[in-house]
Amino acid sequence: MGTLTNEILLQQITDKFGNKVKLIGEPYGLMTVETDRDQIIDVLTFLKSHSQLQFIFLTDITAIHYPEQENSIGVIYHLHSLVHNVRIRIKVFLPDGDVRIPTASVLWNGANWMERETYDFFGVDFEGHPNLVRILNVDDMTVFPMRKEYPLEDPNRVDKKDFYFGR
Repeated sequence: MGTLTNEILLQQITDKFGNKVKLIGEPYGLMTVETDRDQIIDVLTFLKSHSQLQFIFLTDITAIHYPEQENSIGVIYHLHSLVHNVRIRIKVFLPDGDVRIPTASVLWNGANWMERETYDFFGVDFEGHPNLVRILNVDDMTVFPMRKEYPLEDPNRVDKKDFYFGR
């Protein structure tokens, strides 16, 4: 196969999945694609098990929150092909009221802790996860701190009043 480029990688993905996976961009040479929750395990399995691509290293799973969008929660997977030294980012956007997605721990054992952290901070429910509980925050916490659902500052703080700063 030779050197794996983003063009070859995109062609392989397009041949397999067609329009179910679409290219978002290539910021700083990192190919970024988007798919939906029904396809994510198939896409991850394809990238990991393909004999020429060999994206065997799951670098990270995290999430983002765009409250102004209809599908406000995005789950992001970063994969690395150690053989070719190529990376890819896969995004799946979920509606705010239905933040569930299949677990990637069936493919990588290391996904276990990454998914627990993503659940802990963003509230993403990884279906089929063996132990989806909070990992860094207290168990009785009722919010997900990385969601943008609260004001940035407490309006009742007195130490932020102008008269303290001579204004």
